[in-house]
Amino acid sequence: MSDPEITSEELIRGKLNSETARIPWKELQRYFAGGYTLIVDLQLDLIDVAYQFQQDNAKQIETWLNEQLIQQVSNEQARQWFNDDAELWACVTQPWVLIQQVD
Repeated sequence: MSDPEITSEELIRGKLNSETARIPWKELQRYFAGGYTLIVDLQLDLIDVAYQFQQDNAKQIETWLNEQLIQQVSNEQARQWFNDDAELWACVTQPWVLIQQVD
C-alpha cells in the first residue's frame, strides 16, 4: 500500500538521492573517457539537476548549459582531479554521470 501524499516526483528524487554518493575521480575516468561526465556548478542542487535530466526537461537543461552551470568535464579538470586524488559527488542519470565537487 502506498502513501497517497507521496508524489511521483518525491519518489524519483528519493531514488536519485539514495543513488548519489561520494566517489573517487579515478573510478569515474572510464565515463569521462566515453564523454559521459558533466560537472554541475555548486550553485545548483545535484539531485534537482539529475531530476530534470530524468524528466527530459530540455528547456531547463539548455538554460543551465547556456549559463555554463552544467558543462562537460574538461581534460584539464580531469587531470587536476586525478593528480589531487579528488573525491566528488556523483549521480547517474543514464547515460550521464553528473558530478559535483565536494565543498
